[in-house]
Amino acid sequence: MSRQSLAKAHQKIQELSWEPVYHEPYMKYGTDYTFRKAAKKDPLKQVLRSYFPMQEEKDNRVYGASDGAIRGNMFRQVQERWLEWQKLFLSIIPLPEISAARSMPMLFQAVPNPELHNGQAIQMIDEVRHSTIQQNLKRLYMNNYIDPAGFNNTLRNFHSDYCGTIGRQFAEGFITGDAITAASIYLTIVAETAFTNTLFVAMPAEAAANGDYLLPTVFHSVQSDESRHISNGYATLLMALSDEDNRQLLERDLRYAWWNNHRVVDAAIGTFIEYGTKDRRKDRESYAEMWRRWIYDDYYRSYLLPLEKYGLVIPHDLIEESWNQIWNKGYVHEVAQFFATGWLANYWRIDGMTDEDFEWFEYKYPGWYDKYGKWWENYNRLAKPNGHHPIVAEDVDYVYPHRCWTCMVPCLVREDMVVDQVDGQWRTYCHEACRWTDAEAFRPTYQGRETPNMGKLVGHREWETLYHGWNWADVVADMGFVRDDGKTMTAQPHLDLDPKKMWTLDHMRRMPHVASPNVILNEMSDSEREAFVEDYNKQGPAGRPAGIGGEALKS
Repeated sequence: MSRQSLAKAHQKIQELSWEPVYHEPYMKYGTDYTFRKAAKKDPLKQVLRSYFPMQEEKDNRVYGASDGAIRGNMFRQVQERWLEWQKLFLSIIPLPEISAARSMPMLFQAVPNPELHNGQAIQMIDEVRHSTIQQNLKRLYMNNYIDPAGFNNTLRNFHSDYCGTIGRQFAEGFITGDAITAASIYLTIVAETAFTNTLFVAMPAEAAANGDYLLPTVFHSVQSDESRHISNGYATLLMALSDEDNRQLLERDLRYAWWNNHRVVDAAIGTFIEYGTKDRRKDRESYAEMWRRWIYDDYYRSYLLPLEKYGLVIPHDLIEESWNQIWNKGYVHEVAQFFATGWLANYWRIDGMTDEDFEWFEYKYPGWYDKYGKWWENYNRLAKPNGHHPIVAEDVDYVYPHRCWTCMVPCLVREDMVVDQVDGQWRTYCHEACRWTDAEAFRPTYQGRETPNMGKLVGHREWETLYHGWNWADVVADMGFVRDDGKTMTAQPHLDLDPKKMWTLDHMRRMPHVASPNVILNEMSDSEREAFVEDYNKQGPAGRPAGIGGEALKS
């Protein structure tokens, strides 16, 4: 029997699509978009007959590399600093993958395109595969790495963890709200087309430089599927552009999707690449250089800008501000410092910065030491228990930050923090764009237009509020971040596994109780709140109080 061409097979598959005529279909996942005049073309045709052999070959390479890593003794050569940060990364990343898989059926009803449904179904299979090989990678690390603690309980971190909850809100953005906003604009148009460049290409390069060649094998296998996902998103975008009524929604969603991806992905991947590495070659790219090449040039200038010919308004201001945050406002450095400040609420060991690290940062980011060097010196000084508290409870000229209600990354660039009363609650936001997302974009009405499918951001979103008034020892125990002896903490502010140099729950019990900045904010009077916001906006880099690091450094 002669083999049909892929184009004919792809066309034949569409005949399997059918619409019931005996009842009115229920739109389970609604959208405010319309596709009345949409062209129905899939620019990258794929059928299962060619898809499965290709994916089988890729899986064989992934699992073959896993076997080779064990036989080649990779786990005795890889940098501990790097693998400790993978406890966070590999606890978070499978959830966005499986959320992406769950998001594809949302588009089946929302996008009236049988040709594109085939691509969406294949993407769903892709995402399940990605989650599977990433979970297997985590399992392999856990079974072979010198310190498996942290890898073994990462699946529970999303409901109560200091950092994992940020990843949870990011992943759940693929499956909440308007179906097109979530599963198309936020996921395929922005997250996969733009930010997987640093996530699945730049980061694996850094892994290899630290002796970890398993992560590059797995994540290059993942990234090789993204071209299909990008194609799905672009096809849906062109369909939406065919109807003038969608333009307002597209411009809203591009702003929201871009900014939330920037806040979360740049925070996480920037920290892994800059602070999780021992590779301090002067000729290797910093995260800022990677971002400029992979996202600003390859995505913004090559992908987004050409959309202006369709009359679409691109969020130029937010893209430029994202670069400004990374290069001029120290966004990644502030995030890394925040993660290390709360090391005791995490589940991995955070290595302090050394003189070699200081020299590299100063070379790549001139002025870095004046802003962050002293704090990291204090971090090293306070790393091992010796009668003092962990750094979060010591006086090191650091003001603990408020959380952003929207992206859940704290308001670390102090001058940008804004406050608003929404749904009867005073909330802090890391930037005006996050305030706009919560107070204006995720609402049942947008600029006078009914948008009932958008929903709004709700729930117990702030980690500190979950544990307000708790003793620190009880917090750590409740999260389950304790080693097998029942008292030694999983997290440590150093890499020394000598039991005498590790922090325990007894050390935590002597600390002041956890206090939620948001609870305190809502207890303030109007005048107190105004004075607080003014002072917060004046605070300087590295969380310095206004009198130390704010006005003096800005002048």
